[in-house]
Amino acid sequence: MISRLQTFTLFALTFICTTQIQASDPRPNILFLFADDWGKYASIYNTLDGGNTPNSVVKTPNFDRLAKEGVLFTQAYVNAPSCTPCRSALLSGQYFYRTGRGAILQGAVWDQEIPSFPKIVRDSGYHIGQTYKVWSPGTPADAPFGQTDNKYEKAGIAFNNFSENVMEAAPAEREAVKEKLYSQVEANFRTFLNDRDKTPFLYWFGPTNVHRAWAKGSGKELWGINPDDLQGKLPPFWPDNAVIREDVADYLGEIQAWDTAVGRLLKMLKETGEYDNTLIIMSGDHGIPGMPRGKCTLYDTGTHVSLAICWKNKIQGGRIVDDFVNMMDMAPTILAATGNKIPEVMTGKSLLHVLLSDKQGQVDPTRTYVVTGRERHVAEANDGQLPYPMRAIRTKDYLYIRNFSPDRWPLGEPTRGLFDIDGGPTRTWYVEHASNPEVKPFWDLAFGKRPSEELYDMQNDPHQMHNLAQNIDPAIQTIKNQLSKKLLLELVTTEDPRILGDGSTFDKMPYTITNEKKFTPGK
Repeated sequence: MISRLQTFTLFALTFICTTQIQASDPRPNILFLFADDWGKYASIYNTLDGGNTPNSVVKTPNFDRLAKEGVLFTQAYVNAPSCTPCRSALLSGQYFYRTGRGAILQGAVWDQEIPSFPKIVRDSGYHIGQTYKVWSPGTPADAPFGQTDNKYEKAGIAFNNFSENVMEAAPAEREAVKEKLYSQVEANFRTFLNDRDKTPFLYWFGPTNVHRAWAKGSGKELWGINPDDLQGKLPPFWPDNAVIREDVADYLGEIQAWDTAVGRLLKMLKETGEYDNTLIIMSGDHGIPGMPRGKCTLYDTGTHVSLAICWKNKIQGGRIVDDFVNMMDMAPTILAATGNKIPEVMTGKSLLHVLLSDKQGQVDPTRTYVVTGRERHVAEANDGQLPYPMRAIRTKDYLYIRNFSPDRWPLGEPTRGLFDIDGGPTRTWYVEHASNPEVKPFWDLAFGKRPSEELYDMQNDPHQMHNLAQNIDPAIQTIKNQLSKKLLLELVTTEDPRILGDGSTFDKMPYTITNEKKFTPGK
């Protein structure tokens, strides 16, 4: 039995030790907070979004606090709206299509010759560790993070199924179950901190609870999020009915659980005295799963994500920055902040000068667009389906999308299975009502074939409902041609296999068929 005095002494020694560790190496710690399937849903965005979106319903006090103490980004986008390729881009600091079989989800294989920021930081003397998801599914597991040698999960991984675990308990016991899950999160982080020796750290916290599946009705039961409060606040490409409102409410509940867990980590970091010299990055890998025009699409609901970056010792807080950020920019940013050389192969650009500026709005005049794309998610050639290749360029005023194979089905041929949209109440509702004439416009927007080009006026059509690509207005055609050329130049310059040679690289082995165990959407 450890006495209270022994416990206090142990805590005091730990506190002194961690303080001395930081003093011996002035480089910043890195706390990377990265949620699976978390799009641009945070309460601090509510006012910026006009106050009539799901952000008026969700509550994310810890993300909001980081944003107020640091920098809130309004134009952050993932490179690919699919877990593995997005993370391949993020970890390598390169466009997803430059990462070989890391560019796909099903059957992804990591090329060990590709430099990744965690391994570079590790080799420069950092203590690195990860909890939950980093790079998966893929082989070898978590390869860009040094594989699974750096995992800290002994306290448990039950947080990844937050609502399912809590909802299984009797109502009177649910708060206690919540606390147990948060305690596991804390214990994993504590073990990581106790393992280091006079070095700064890089810790990756990547829970998957925001990913499907979450427990039906959990948003209201666990978080008091009334689905009816979402009425009139959903994007117009989703039917505003009770089933979909509840599905979104449950999703927002998982976001609140994620935000609460982050709050526990931040509190622990402050207790060590190292909060001020920690570069904290909080974001997600793409938009909402299981919802049309979300995950696996290049519309904003699929690629636009939340992003806040805080570093109390260096960054002037309280700023809102409108510079366009591709999440692959995180790799060179972290390397620059930790004093490491940025590999020439990285196509991402460091944000450090933007973070260290005291300006708001558009800080770097060159950051006016991002390029996004996707190839294969889950659907395979042995399902009778080829990848759905897309690339897009997003500016403040326009979204231009190039569909390279408009004869293919974007999310899977309906008669063979909608493989590239996660299962859940919303997808089930669409399938069950597919023959309803009133639902057909929604169905077509969700699953129908698309033209080779799409162009959306973001100022007048923020939900990307009206494709202007075929508009004969000379002014519109000029804009479309300019964006098409700009996109093509970026793809050529960065050697995208989809536009090199005959453009069929991703349509052939080993990108189309795998003998590995098939990954199923959801959990």
